[in-house]
Amino acid sequence: MNNPLVSIVVPCYNQGQYLDEALQSILEQTYENWECIIVNDGSPDNTEEEAKKWILKDTRFKYVYSKNKGVSHARNLGIAIAKGELILPLDADDKIGQNYIKKGSELFQENPSLKLVYCLAMKFGDENGEWNLPVFSLENLSKDNLIFCSALYKKTDWYFIGGYDEQMKSGLEDWEFWISLLKNGGEVVQIKEVEFYYRIKKSSRQTDLTNDNRKSLFEYMSIKHADFFVKQLGTFKHLDSVIKSTKSEFKNKLQSKKFVIDLFCTTFFHFSIFGLYKKNK
Repeated sequence: MNNPLVSIVVPCYNQGQYLDEALQSILEQTYENWECIIVNDGSPDNTEEEAKKWILKDTRFKYVYSKNKGVSHARNLGIAIAKGELILPLDADDKIGQNYIKKGSELFQENPSLKLVYCLAMKFGDENGEWNLPVFSLENLSKDNLIFCSALYKKTDWYFIGGYDEQMKSGLEDWEFWISLLKNGGEVVQIKEVEFYYRIKKSSRQTDLTNDNRKSLFEYMSIKHADFFVKQLGTFKHLDSVIKSTKSEFKNKLQSKKFVIDLFCTTFFHFSIFGLYKKNK
């Protein structure tokens, strides 16, 4: 893999107002061998109008329209027509740092067996600051998603695992994709610099995800990747045993006068110190 073409796939549904910022961050990349496929997922806003401006600005930008079928379908559609060896998904309301593709592609050139490259991230928009994610491990991945959607991987790996699961229209499709990609092994490298910017909004697919939908998605993933979750977390019997043991231990502690007194004193001390701090501030 020498100076590989990187295909950036940008699905867009009702995010036309943010699209300029996302595409500008691609145009400013220090790595020049890229193409960007903008996928209009049947958006009723001005996505098409905004996208066509960029096609005229730089021929590396491409545009495709689809009826609204969800982000998994939009990504799969863009990746299917992508010509790059490496894929980088980017949501239309997020941004990437100008050296992200350069650093990521270099890592793949140095290590052809690499499966995934991501980086440090910052939040912006309604919330600002560093996005602190757990350190990557398969065990941590089994507990929650800890890699944002904008990570680099090979198109051949996307093809091998069958792409993004289009059944997961409500959300969590990124988490499921990373499990499919990594559960059987493969090296993951995190670039220790901020090269991804995640927009926080009051309303998003994540914030709008209902408890019922989330429960349904968890059940679906538990069945689809039962082998992975059992390997990382243990069987349901083991988990039940751990829960019972933890409850029993805590119950015994609560029955211990010393434990209760110590807990009360520690809590009272912390509140007292906090009260003095607020008073003297």
